Amino acid sequence: MSETILQEAQRLVHGDRQAAYGHPYDDYARTARMWEAILGLPPYRISPSTACLMMAAVKISRQVNKPKRDNMTDLAGYAACAQMCAEREEALHEQAVDGMGGA
Repeated sequence: MSETILQEAQRLVHGDRQAAYGHPYDDYARTARMWEAILGLPPYRISPSTACLMMAAVKISRQVNKPKRDNMTDLAGYAACAQMCAEREEALHEQAVDGMGGA
């Protein structure tokens, strides 16, 4: 039996893609900064987790136009990356709050 879409996405996110691009937070932070520059937005308006959701929207658009397994695998992968980014964002926020004396 071949792997499911979720298994394939998990393998890619935690294997090949992470080895090639690093942690999704770092990868999508770079992507977000580039999008902000293109759109003329101030830095740090697009979070890495939001960048993942924007990439997921691309895959949904492509799936609506021409359904194929790759779109769904990538969609699942972007969901996993968005969660990994959100967890890192929360940890960084907690560190910042702790560094300010728990304010």
